[in-house]
Order: sequence, then structure tokens, then C-alpha cells
Amino acid sequence: MSALLVTGGTVYPADATDRTLPGGAVLAVDATIVAVGTVAEVDAHLATLAPATRADLETVDARGMIVLPGLVNAHWHEMFSMRFPMRGALRPPSDREDRPVFMGAGGDIPEISRMFDSFDPMINAMTPDEGEAIATYSMWTQARGGVTTLGDMGSLNRPASMVAAARRLGIRFSASTWASDAICPPGAATFTRTRDADAVLSEVEALIKLVDADGSGLVRVRPNVAYVTNMTDELGRGMAELTSANGLGFATHVGALRHETEVLRTCYGTTGVRRLADLGLLNDRLTAAHCAFVDDEERGLLQAAGVHISHSPAKYGPSGESSLTETAVVPALRRAGVPVSLSTDGAGLPIAGMAEAMRAAWQMYNEMSADQTEVRPTDALAMATRIAAAGLRWEGVGSLEPGNAADLVLARADDWRYLLNPRPLESFLWLAGSADVDTVIVGGRTLLRGGRGVDLDEAELEARYLEALASFTKRVIKVPAPVVDRVLAAAGR
Repeated sequence: MSALLVTGGTVYPADATDRTLPGGAVLAVDATIVAVGTVAEVDAHLATLAPATRADLETVDARGMIVLPGLVNAHWHEMFSMRFPMRGALRPPSDREDRPVFMGAGGDIPEISRMFDSFDPMINAMTPDEGEAIATYSMWTQARGGVTTLGDMGSLNRPASMVAAARRLGIRFSASTWASDAICPPGAATFTRTRDADAVLSEVEALIKLVDADGSGLVRVRPNVAYVTNMTDELGRGMAELTSANGLGFATHVGALRHETEVLRTCYGTTGVRRLADLGLLNDRLTAAHCAFVDDEERGLLQAAGVHISHSPAKYGPSGESSLTETAVVPALRRAGVPVSLSTDGAGLPIAGMAEAMRAAWQMYNEMSADQTEVRPTDALAMATRIAAAGLRWEGVGSLEPGNAADLVLARADDWRYLLNPRPLESFLWLAGSADVDTVIVGGRTLLRGGRGVDLDEAELEARYLEALASFTKRVIKVPAPVVDRVLAAAGR
């Protein structure tokens, strides 16, 4: 038996009590937490272990650190193959000519549905090796920011390659496919079918079989549809049957943008939440991403069904979305008891991580309500851990409690930013972030120590990523080779 002791830090278990343990400790045996409490309490439990187990004890001195559960990002997209297009590396250095596009100004819904639907052929054109190299690098940027459990909600990458990447890194991963079988064309009176619903469902079934055969315990499946605009009734009903038969969760983006309702009424004759209800997808297995532009009846449907809402407050301003401030629906649903969690969403460049999402929720919710207690720092932490894990339907993660997996994140809390503040999590949200994460442990295995990877060469990881990115960008995205080579050379790569 192997044992791990993390001792001396300020421990935030993120359990149902939302307690804080200054001078706390966490003890794990065989990758499972067996004790959480003060140093004295945990040392007393340590003394009861077999001598051989105590002899092989690994001790992490967490003095001067905060100790958190592994962060759970239940709404994420692997998009790092899009580093050149999609507001990426080909932009001019100046931002002065930028204009509201795509997600901004209420959202160009026909263009969004078209773009989302265009991902499928690009995914099919990606080689497995390209997919794994890109996914490994992308997932590592999440892990080094403290994410130990990652929930895919559709990615521009091959699902099997992402599963392989998660296993290589040693992080927990809820896999999915990029599912779309329709678009809402500009000015059209109805949707246009783009592929066979059964073919889309068969890809999900193949992924379920792949994960069922995996023995690592790190990988699960959660089917999703890219957007309610990109789903025929046949696909929706098929997803309802498949998820019910396999006891799986389901995820989609709904109520995301101001113009969504008008387009859905035109193309499908109803709104997003009502569509999900009609298709049998509105239940406590559903993760609804964003979910801000809904009417009063839809709010009641969401609440009655026990739907889980995942939103990404640190991402909205830079993308032009107004999913918090324009309607204030998500904070209102949270006050009404609907489980609401935090996430990062996705982009072709590194964007705000889970630490930044916690800061944004803490600041924005409180400003909107003129109440600094609406979301306390420990509430923001729960939204990024325990509540997110429950929404992902991944039991045994998201909090530091006996019986749970030994997934921990440590961040230094002993410099000028923390001086004389007895609440280090508050200072972390004020002035720190993803780059301050020092140690990441998943299932008792240390992936990051001192801010550096333990068992992998980060320079090699980056080199493999850039090689795969260049190959994919030239062959599939059709960016001229001299342009790609010039951009990489200018970056010193």
C-alpha cells in the first residue's frame, strides 16, 4: 500500500460544509483520501496505519500554501488545432480594428451553426498522431492550471486521440464527439439537414465501446450535441434513448446568445429549452452550457428538471458574449437552487482558466447583486470543484473527503499578496491565478511540482504540438506553408 500526506497548508476541502482548515492536512492511501483535518487529527490517523505503509509514506510540506481539491472543468473544447484561424495567430498585432463578430452583438446564429457543422470533415482529416500531439499539449495547459478532471463538450479533435492523451498525462477525462446534423442557414424558413442522424449516433456508440474497454479508471463518456441549432429531432431523440439506455449524462449549448431564440423559432418552431424537453433530454442528466437567454417558463422547466448549468464568466467579455449581465438569469437560477458550476469553454489560444473563472464569478455575481456575500470565495471554489463534479456525474472527485480520490492542487500563498490576510483563498482570487499553481496530484500521483511537469518534458510536448499543428494547418486548413513557417519562425519555434 502507498500513502501520501499533504500537511501544514491551509486546506479548503470544498465539501458540503465549505469549511476552512488553517494548518490542515490530507492523508491518502492507495490513491484514496482516508483523513482530512488539522495536522494533529491527521497525524493521529496516520499512526493507525500499518508500519510498512508508514515506512513508504510520501510527505508533501504544504506550509505557506493553499490546498484545494483538483479543479473540475466540465465544459471545455479542445480547439488548439485552430491556432492560426479563429481569432488566432494570423491576426494583426494591433487590436484597434477589431469589430464585434460571431459571438458578439447577440451572436450571428446562422454563421455559428454553419461553422460548428464544418468541424466534422476537419476532424476526419486529422491523423491520429496529429490529434494526440495536439490534444496532449492542450490538456496539459489545463492540468498545469489545476484541472484534474476535464469534461469535453465537443472538440475539433479525434475522440480516440483525446482519450489516449488523457491516459498519457494521467488526468481524468469525460470524452465526447463533435455531434451536428443540421444548420440554420441565413434567412431560411427551416433548418437544413447536413448528415444522417444515425451516423452521428454511431460515432457516439463507438466512443462508448472504446471507453468501456479502457481499464485505467481515468476516462468516461458524456455525449453532447454542439448546439441546439445543430440538432434535428431525430438526433435529439436518438441522444435521449442512447443516454438513457447507458445511464450517461448529456450536454449541449442552449440559451447562449440573444439572437438564438428568434432563429430557433424560425427553423424549429420552438425555443431551445422547450426543444430539449420535447425530445426527452431535459432532466438531471443534462448539462446546459451558458443557458442565459431563457424565458420565465423555461426557467421553471430547468429548475423542475434539476438541470446542471455550466457557464464561463471569465470568457464572456473577450468573446463579446453577455451571458451574465444582459439577463442575470444564471445567478437567479443559482439563487433558486439550480446547480451552477464554472468552466472555461474553449478557444484556439490559451484563455482564462478555472482560477480566473472563480475570480470572475466572485466579482461579477457580487457586483450584479450589490452584495459581497452572494458568491463568497469558498462558493466560487465549490462551483469549480464539487458542483462541477456532480454536474459531470463523476462521483468521488471534486472535494477532499474520506473515500474520494486523492486529487489535490497546491498553490503558494506566502508572498506579498497574502501578507496579513487570514483568508488566503480570497487573496488567491484577488491577485493570483492559473500560473500560480505549484503542485497537481491526480489519484495520488504528482503530475506537477514546483510549477513544472514531473514525468514529462514540456519542451518536447510543445515541439510535438507545433509539428502536428503545422502539418494540420497546411494540409487541412489550407494556410500556405510559407505563412505557417514564417509565423512559427517569428515565434522562435
